[in-house]
Amino acid sequence: MGVGGTTLQTLKLASLPSFSSSRFVFKPLPKTLTFSAPSRHGRTQRPPFPLLARALSAAPAVQTAPDETAVKPQWKAAIDFKWIRENKEAVALNIEKRNSNANLETVLQLYDKMTHLQKEVERLRGERNVVANKMKGKLEPAERQRLIEEGKNLKEGLVTLEEDLLKLTDELQQEAQCIPNMTHPDVPIGGEESSVIRKMVGSPCKFRFPVKDHLQLGKELDLLDFDAAAEVSGSKFYYLKNEAVMLEMGLINWTLSEVMKKGFTPLTTPEIVRSSVVEKCGFQPRGANTQVYSIEGSDQCLIGTAEIPVGGIHMDSIVAESLLPLKYVAFSHCFRTEAGAAGTATRGLYRVHQFSKVEMFVLCQPEESEFYHEELIKIEEDLFSSLGLHYKTLDMASGDLGAPAYRKFDVEAWMPGLERFGEISSASNCTDYQSRRLGIRYRPSEPSSTNSKKGKGSLPPPKFVHTLNATACAIPRMIVCLLENYQQEDGSVIIPEPLRPFMGGLQIIAPKSR
Repeated sequence: MGVGGTTLQTLKLASLPSFSSSRFVFKPLPKTLTFSAPSRHGRTQRPPFPLLARALSAAPAVQTAPDETAVKPQWKAAIDFKWIRENKEAVALNIEKRNSNANLETVLQLYDKMTHLQKEVERLRGERNVVANKMKGKLEPAERQRLIEEGKNLKEGLVTLEEDLLKLTDELQQEAQCIPNMTHPDVPIGGEESSVIRKMVGSPCKFRFPVKDHLQLGKELDLLDFDAAAEVSGSKFYYLKNEAVMLEMGLINWTLSEVMKKGFTPLTTPEIVRSSVVEKCGFQPRGANTQVYSIEGSDQCLIGTAEIPVGGIHMDSIVAESLLPLKYVAFSHCFRTEAGAAGTATRGLYRVHQFSKVEMFVLCQPEESEFYHEELIKIEEDLFSSLGLHYKTLDMASGDLGAPAYRKFDVEAWMPGLERFGEISSASNCTDYQSRRLGIRYRPSEPSSTNSKKGKGSLPPPKFVHTLNATACAIPRMIVCLLENYQQEDGSVIIPEPLRPFMGGLQIIAPKSR
């Protein structure tokens, strides 16, 4: 469809599980939306830690057709099936404690069938080569004809077996991609209620006047407009106005400035990516309870986090060891369906379909990922402490981990208007789960003591990097925190000192004169 020479594409909600946490279950939106289509940094070395994790792909990467015939996957994860088979008891226990629906027995059965079929294929290829070599010599006509017939039969049999092997390999990938990453031994076992508080900072603000929530403050200070956005875009969209725009820009620039001081390279990212990249990062662009907006008639999606396009930067590449760690801080807009959440706890800016976010992403050597996980959560805590927030850091329980996460820390801040703690950030160590799917490796400068095998040109074989991600600032929820915690009796809101230089020196958001 064309409007003024501009082609429009329909953006439909596909259907799959949520981006971050298993604590929320969402239903797909009932609407179809329409959009115009237009240096190596120094680091502290840490001793190796015992790591059971192996990168396994998440839920099925492809959709089942109406006739229940599996669609061939467009990519394959480098899943270590031999390791899974050798550690099947640990993998089975991990699946159980993460409440995963992965079927390990099916995976192992399919793997055994595949290896048997591979041997048959190799045997037939060998026999075909023998026949081909015999044909090169001087032969009697009858013998030549016999060999021709034998070669023809072998070729036909080989074609059938190779087709069966391809189908079996695809089926194995789909089943294996349901298996979640392994879990850090210190992660609490159970559901969200079993998560453990690592740190509690500050105390709730004490007000001598009735506390307002951010919606009331936003309306009285002329900062937010949900009504107009609902008419233009639908529910859970919003306009920021006046000082709220300056606050968003100030938060973005302040956060980037602070994180760059820690050696992170700043990025802006594409906000439309291929569905396969979404899948390779462990998210699902199509399925029953999706958080992802997929563009109908294409293989593209809107991103729900900059983690996805940043993870794809080094896809299918071998990174020089000297460049590790690669540390990025990326600004992007994020798009999530967030359907099915209702009630006062999700009102206003707390849960929306489109928002701005600053995301940190690290690629490192395997033995260093725990160190960088601690560095990421420390950066988050320092940011929130400098803004004077009352917050707690949680070590999330096994049942609350997304499929890619080996371990995840959440930060929840006190929101006086909502009268509860609300999640404002998380930091996840995904080990080699994503890199095995994205094909991101590095080549060690020297072979390890346990594996002296060398690759081409007498170089050590490449290894998969570890990836980590963490939210430096999710803008809407940070605005909720700041408006509600810094509100004054006269209806004004004080701007925290660290943000003032990034907001033109503004110190207070005052009620507008009528």
